[in-house]
Order: sequence, then structure tokens, then C-alpha cells
Amino acid sequence: MKPLDLHKPRRYLALWLPLIVTDRLVRQAGQKRGDHPLVVVARKGNILALVGADANARRQGLKPGLAFADAKARVPHLDVVEHDEMADAELFEKLADWCDRYTPLVAAEPPDGIVCDITGVPHLFGGEAELVADMETRLRAQGFATRIAIAGTARAARALARFGGGGIVAPGAEAHALAGLPVEALEAGHKTTTGLRRAGLTAIADLAARPRKPLAARFGDETTAVLAQLLGEIDRPITPRRPLPDFVAEQRFADPIGLMDDIVATLATLSADLCKSLNRHGQGGRCFEAAFFRADGKVTRIELLSGQPLKEAGVLARLLEMRLDALADPLDPGFGFDMIRLSVLAGDDMAAVQSGLDGKAIAAVEVRDLIDRLSARFGADAVQRFVANDSHLPERAARAIPAISDENPGGAWRQTGPFGVPARPLFLFYPPPTIEVIAEVPHGPPRRFQWRRAWFDIVMAEGPERISPEWWRKTSDTRTRDYFRIEDASGRRFWVFRYGFYGIGTEPVRWYLHGVFP
Repeated sequence: MKPLDLHKPRRYLALWLPLIVTDRLVRQAGQKRGDHPLVVVARKGNILALVGADANARRQGLKPGLAFADAKARVPHLDVVEHDEMADAELFEKLADWCDRYTPLVAAEPPDGIVCDITGVPHLFGGEAELVADMETRLRAQGFATRIAIAGTARAARALARFGGGGIVAPGAEAHALAGLPVEALEAGHKTTTGLRRAGLTAIADLAARPRKPLAARFGDETTAVLAQLLGEIDRPITPRRPLPDFVAEQRFADPIGLMDDIVATLATLSADLCKSLNRHGQGGRCFEAAFFRADGKVTRIELLSGQPLKEAGVLARLLEMRLDALADPLDPGFGFDMIRLSVLAGDDMAAVQSGLDGKAIAAVEVRDLIDRLSARFGADAVQRFVANDSHLPERAARAIPAISDENPGGAWRQTGPFGVPARPLFLFYPPPTIEVIAEVPHGPPRRFQWRRAWFDIVMAEGPERISPEWWRKTSDTRTRDYFRIEDASGRRFWVFRYGFYGIGTEPVRWYLHGVFP
């Protein structure tokens, strides 16, 4: 495999789903559907209007946008369903995911359109006509009415699908193929379309024969820009709904597979193909995605993160297998997967490791390998490490991040005290418990304190270490703390602090135990 080439002449496939609103209801109802025309209604302003109509209703003149009262007057017997916008949006997203089986460059045009950049893809299906036939067959089997077009620009493919009945336009033949389309194909809005028709410009061919500057002066630059796209003169690339992978390897199956052994073997093969390409380009993967395309249209995606650039096929295959085994919701093949794709979503330069005589480089690699294995099995958020945080408050001086992350810390760790003794405990109580203290007033260290119903007599004390509140943050912690390192007669060491000052303010002074030294 190799990186996608974005410099070839583009070919776009536009998929239009004109009945998606009612197709969803028909798919749900199955054999229970009645014989009456089906319409979907929603309130538009002060009126109830149609937002969807099935093929039977459209044959009788009922189209989206028509007032429901007018529709009822024309066709008295209707099956009426209230519009479920969220369900339609969810179905549309699933269909957009499904289209990833043909190309990773998929742009969504909700609520009923999808455009795919299929440059370099048709040969996998035997040609563009075979690709269109495959898509139509699969979508028809799932219960969707479709209209598909292929052209050299995304706008031309969209216009041909929606206003020209679909079809395949040969490269460079957009002007001829779209000449007979109505000016509505510009999708310039009702006002502009009406103005064009009043000027006698009813088809794309009429606009193509006119000078562009007068058209732009009267109808706007955007109208002439869209016209140029329809005629294949300029192209605006689509914006993919998902990040474009750096490297891709995929396997299609004539007969869907469902056994875990077959799935694992396929991932091993794809890992080998992907890592060959990574090695050839001196790259390593940091974020991998395995996509499983089920025969019934469902797509399952599994992401794998690596703490270091990874390009070893055996390691990648083992991590993917561990990731599958650790899924809370096991991978469900249903009637089988007819395609599996392995992608590199994020990569990094792969530098050669120079081993030193002390063996530290090898040890560091082994630690990163361990982190990768644990993260693959338990999830990236379950394996964490601490980094220094830029704050002088003890509870905010460190924070936990995924161990697999390469985030650089924003602060520095506090140095140890005299003789290598830690200045602060390794673990802190949060929130710190209150303690009863006997101490010299106003600034003396504790002489005795009670914690968990036990009294501790202090024989040694060091401090105070004064820490002021972070006044620039909105917080209820607004008083100064005086910290003491103390030790009792049994050799147990504690870290306590006095919250506030005696004789200053109206709030009482409190003592807290913030940590215990090992």
C-alpha cells in the first residue's frame, strides 16, 4: 500500500437518497406496511407540511414541502407519520459510514446526499459502471431508493444525480452531459432561479453560452462559480467527514467471514502490508484504526494507540488481537464481514534506536512496549502516568494523563529536601482530613494531635513551609497554609498544615493532615 495520491484528476461519485425519510419507516415496518401512500409530516412555522413522501405518494403528486391540508385534499387516504429528525440523522450517519467501504474520502450532505472521491478506486470493482452497480445492488437490498452519478467535479456529480437521473460522465465531458439540466441544478435559491427563468435562461446550456461577467454582475459571483463547477472548468475538493488516513490496507471477501480465527488472520495480513509501507517511507504509526464492514451495512471501528512509532507487523497484530479480546462489547460479525480495513490515522518519523552500553535505551523501549500492551488490553485511560503541573499547591502540583500520551509536562518536579529526604509525601489525602491539634499559638508547630481517635505525641517538627492561595483562580480556598513535617515518638512521620492565622479574621483556624511519609 502507499499514501493516497491527491494530485490525480479527480473522480467523484454522488449518491442521492430521495426517499430516505420514508425508506426508514418502510424498513422498520417490513411486512406490516399498508397499501396507502405514506407521508411524513412536521410543523413548519404555523402549518403542518410534508417532509417526506414515498414513491406511491409522489406518483399522486404529493411532494415534500406541500401543506398537509392540501395533500389530504388531493389524496384522502394516507398513512401519516410524524417526523423523527434524530432517527433520520442517525440513519444518515450510518449510511455515510457504510460508504467508507468504497473510499475513505466521504463527504456528507445531509439530509439525503453523500459525495465520495473515488479517484483510483474503480479498478478494484472492475470499473466505474461496476462500482455503481455494486453500490446500487447493496443499497437496494437494504431497502433504499437511490440515484447515483459519477463526474469529474463534485458539483457536477451532485447535479446529475439530483436533476439528471444519474449516470456516468466521461472525464472532461461535463459540459456536454449537463447541458440539458434545468437551471435549478445550480441550487442558487428561489429568487435567483426565478430571475434566470424570467431572463429566458432555463437550462445549463443557456448559461454556458452567455458571457460570465454579465451573469456575475446580475446574479452574483457564486452563481458563475457553481456554473464553472458544473461545466467541469474548476473543481472544489470535498471535505471528508473523517480524517484522511496516512496509510491504508484493506481486504475484501467474496464470501463474508465471521470466525474470530479468520478475523485475526486477516488483521495479521493487513498488519504486514501496512508495516511494509511504513518501513518503506521511514514512518511509524501512532494511531491505528481497524474498520469492520458487516454484510448488512453495519460498520464497527476499533482504535489502537501506541506510545511510540510502531512499524513491526508482529507487534501490531498482537496488539490488535489483545484489543479485540478486551472489548467490553465483543465484536459481533452478524452475517459476516465482507471487508476489513486497517488504517494509520496518525504517524511519526521512525528514528533508529542507538543502544548504549548501560542498556537504558533498551529498557526504555521495553517499558513503552509494556505500556502499549496494557493500554491495548485495558484501554488508554486505564494506564496513566503523572506529570508535573505548573502550580505551587500540593494537590495541583501533579496530574495524571494516559501513559501512552506523548504530552510534555507544563512544570517541573519539586526537588528533594536535605539528605535526599522527600520534601512532600508521595501520596496525598484528598480531601485532607481535619485533625485536633495542641500547638503553640500563634505560629508554633504541633505538639500533639488526634487523628482517627488516636493521639500522637510529636518529638520532632520542621517548618513552617508557607503556601499562599492561587488568587487568580476562582476557588473557595482563599487562606494561607503553613505546612509542618512532624515525627511522633514511634518514628511515624506526617505532613500537616495550619489553615489560616490565629488572631486574623473571623474564621476559626483549622488543622489538616495532608499526607503520611513512608
